[in-house]
Amino acid sequence: MPVAGIDIGSRTAKAVIMEGDKIISSHIGETILKGPDVGIAVLNESLKLAGLKLSDLESIMPTGYGRFQFTGGEKHVSEISCHARGVHWYFPTVRTILDIGGQDSKAIKCDSNGRLTNFVLNSKCAGGTGRFLEVIADILEVPIEKLGELALSSRQNISFSTVCVIFAKTEAINMLREGVPKSDIIAGLHDSIAKVAASLLVQLTVEKDFSLTGGVAKNSGVVAKIKEKIGLEPMIAPDPQLIGAVGAALFALDRAKRRRTA
Repeated sequence: MPVAGIDIGSRTAKAVIMEGDKIISSHIGETILKGPDVGIAVLNESLKLAGLKLSDLESIMPTGYGRFQFTGGEKHVSEISCHARGVHWYFPTVRTILDIGGQDSKAIKCDSNGRLTNFVLNSKCAGGTGRFLEVIADILEVPIEKLGELALSSRQNISFSTVCVIFAKTEAINMLREGVPKSDIIAGLHDSIAKVAASLLVQLTVEKDFSLTGGVAKNSGVVAKIKEKIGLEPMIAPDPQLIGAVGAALFALDRAKRRRTA
């Protein structure tokens, strides 16, 4: 029978439905609603895509910031453990993971079984996160999905003195008024995000096979800058934003199997 993993983050909620060792549907939605409705909304969309009903699911595992409010599922699992498990499912050789989410960033270590062994969290502010990119995209009037492409077209290295959203915003506005090309401003901001990422990763032992997860991993400009700082090519899943939900679904599969054999 199929199971579901639901990752309710600060900016988006994600749901993945798995059967056996295969993903059969998934959905990502903006975190606009409050409480458990966010998780239910993305789960229902995933069920619709899979042609299933809620009663068809053998197990539902919630994770993420909103996991405590989700009702009707199994006992929740932390999103850090889910990212470790989800990455291991895609890339069994990976031991170091960098997750850049909507409001925080995390460097994660896992063992050969995909179990969490250590992590470092940067949650002091939204600097170096998805929210940081959203604010800058609004200021520069550039669609957020175009930021990476523009950053890669930059011809000049620009440094920002801070990763604080408020101060970086002021610097970006001043540069824009001085006629600095948007592509250069964006590249400089991407470099700031990469610096935050590198500062987290150096606190753990970065092994050759490492992976990027989270919505920001879809940004080619950020990926390029992190590769430049770390000196390693990151391994990225087809949709890195779903990794937490994939990990949660795998934990749901474990729970379902234990229940069958109990």
